[in-house]
Amino acid sequence: MTENFLVVSANDLAGIEIKEHIGVVQGSTVRSRNIGSDIFARLKNLVGGELVGYSKLLATSREQAYKRMIEDAEAKGADAIVCFRFQTSTITDGASEILAYGTGVKYK
Repeated sequence: MTENFLVVSANDLAGIEIKEHIGVVQGSTVRSRNIGSDIFARLKNLVGGELVGYSKLLATSREQAYKRMIEDAEAKGADAIVCFRFQTSTITDGASEILAYGTGVKYK
C-alpha cells in the first residue's frame, strides 16, 4: 500500500480537507560505509567526481527511511503525510542516520 500513500512536502493537501492531525510520523535507518567504498572514495578525491558508491548508499537509505515513515503513518491510522522532510546526521565516523518525517493526517 505504500506506493499509493499520499505524501507531500506542503503544509496542506491541495483541494482536500484535512479532518484530523495524527501527529509526527517517522522512519529512519543508520548505515555505514564499507572499506571498499572508503578506499575508492579517497582515490576519487584526488581526481574529483561523483562518489557513486556513496550516492547509491544514500539513495537506498532514503528509500528505506521513507518506506518506514509510511509504515509508521499507516500503523497510526493516517491517510496521508504533510510537511514531509528528510534529515541526515552523522552518528559516528563512517555511519550516518537518514530520517524521514512528517505529520500524519486523516482527510475527508
